[in-house]
Parts: sequence; structure tokens; C-alpha cells
Amino acid sequence: MTKWTTADLPDLTGKTAIVTGANSGIGLPTALELARHGAHVVVAARSAARGEAAVAEIKAAVPGARVEFGELDLADLASVRRFAAGVERVDLLINNAGIGLIPRRETKDGFELQFGTNHLGHFALTGLLLPRLIAAPGARVVTVASDAHSVGTIDFDDLGLERGYNRVKAYGRSKLANLLFTSELQRRARTAGLDLIAVATHPGATATRIVKLGPLQPLLGLFLQSAETGAMSSLYAATSPRLTGGEFVGPKLQLLTPSATARDEALAARLWDVSTQLTGVRFEEIAYR
Repeated sequence: MTKWTTADLPDLTGKTAIVTGANSGIGLPTALELARHGAHVVVAARSAARGEAAVAEIKAAVPGARVEFGELDLADLASVRRFAAGVERVDLLINNAGIGLIPRRETKDGFELQFGTNHLGHFALTGLLLPRLIAAPGARVVTVASDAHSVGTIDFDDLGLERGYNRVKAYGRSKLANLLFTSELQRRARTAGLDLIAVATHPGATATRIVKLGPLQPLLGLFLQSAETGAMSSLYAATSPRLTGGEFVGPKLQLLTPSATARDEALAARLWDVSTQLTGVRFEEIAYR
């Protein structure tokens, strides 16, 4: 366990942080603490009402905070492109938004929704923002994964899960993709000699909207950790000088070892190529030569 608290966050004045899904869950306290320590924070979310409410909450907690809302629907690649086109600078990209454990649905572009949102949307966003990221010294990409990745598998012949859908395995597959993406992004950035590191996190079992209990929802807090506690791994991954890239930061800031499948470099490279084809987004600056 690493003894580290939000008081250990560095001064982030002059840096811009984008936090996807920052209107709720662990994304909100992540955005709040980054703003508290001086960062210009963009709350990237689908709902303008919820996004603006989050901005107001952060400003109330941190008077003078530089925080704004940016409309972003990760399940719509056109929305991802519109959002990215409006970004002038980014030092910290926190790929936090996620959906899980839902019946089979599809994104606007026809991808299975959990895979399309949790992985492909963030893959496209990161690629479109890459020129801005590598222009910022010490830039970081933090992607929120999960220990649920261990139940995930990737069948490239059935990415839509049309031959059999299981909501838990679909979620696990999207989280496995998050880890494979992080490791491949780190390998490519290192090979290209870029001042960019990629880190994955597992926040632990947290009381967020991703777990839905209907009228029993208020009881979640009795059994699961708070969103503030869950945000610690993201905040540490985004700012700790101890990290060099490729780590998987877990609850209590322990460094976790991903599953053997998540460490498969050939699988990560193939997923990268397939994701490029599906999204039409190429990471030109770190393409293998």
C-alpha cells in the first residue's frame, strides 16, 4: 500500500485535464481534486444538464476553479470528433467514463455498446487528441479499467457478440480492451521516444451509477467504497512521479498484475489495428515504422 492522499497532488496550475464521465461516479471527485490543485478541467459528458451541474458543484467547492463542460458522447464517433476538434490543449486525459452490466445494445455506429463506449470511444478520443498530448511536456493518458478484465476474452470474429451475449463477459471484454490499449499505447509512445505515459487503473468496488439496484440504490454506500475513495487510483495515476508508464494501479494504490491475456502483446497489437479500422482514427505520431 502506498501512503498517498490528495494532499500529495502537485500544483497543476497551467495544465489542462480532460475527464470523461466527470459528471458523476469517480469522475466527479477526480475532476474536483484536479481543479482544487490548479488544473483547468474539462468535464466531458453526454448530458449538458448533468455536466453543467457538475461544473457548478466543483466551482462551489473550489471558488475560482477553472472548469468547464464539454459535450461528449463516446457511443457516437461523430460526437467524439466534434469534441476533439474543440480541444486546444490537454496535459492529462482521464478516460474515466464507462457503462456496464447492461442488456445488449449498440452504439450509433453499430458497435456493441459496452465495447464501443468503454474501449472504441476512448481509443478514438485519445488518437484524435494525440497531437495535443505530445505537445504538452509530461502528458499522461489514464484509462480506468477493472479487475473484471480477467473474465473478458476477445473474439475478433464476433466483436458484436451476436453469437451469444452475456452482460458480465461483455463488460469484462471492454475492460480487457482498456488494459490492452494502455499497454500498446505505452509501447508505441516509448518506441517513438515521446514524452507521454499511459497508465491503467482499477478503482475497486465503488458506489457509482454503473451498479444499478433500482429503489435499493441508496444502500450501495453501505457495502461499497465511496466515489472519493475510488477516485484515488485515477488521481495517483495522473500525477505521481513514481510511475513511468504501463502500470496498473489498483485500490489502495497497489500496483496490480493484469491477467496473462491482458499482457499478450500480440493480442494488444491486433486489437489496436482492428480498433483503427473500426474507428477510422490513426495514431500517426506513434505508428510503428
